[in-house]
Amino acid sequence: MSTTWEPLCATETGNMAERVESNLREYRTSASLTQAQLAADVGVTRQTIIAIERGNYTPSILLALKLARALGVTVEELFRYVE
Repeated sequence: MSTTWEPLCATETGNMAERVESNLREYRTSASLTQAQLAADVGVTRQTIIAIERGNYTPSILLALKLARALGVTVEELFRYVE
């Protein structure tokens, strides 16, 4: 599968060079899940999934683990840290 990384929020230090990128949309659509279905599976709102996919929200470690489990991939496949 070709990966298209979507940038997420900068780190708490505010350094825009550091960020987390996401493949959530790609893996979610490959799994034939809607945003609402994935949100229900992991216990968040659809708006949270939208924010992660758009790069406006960096999920907690717990949420990242739940998303990875729901999609049958590793956290490293869903998210990556970029300096």
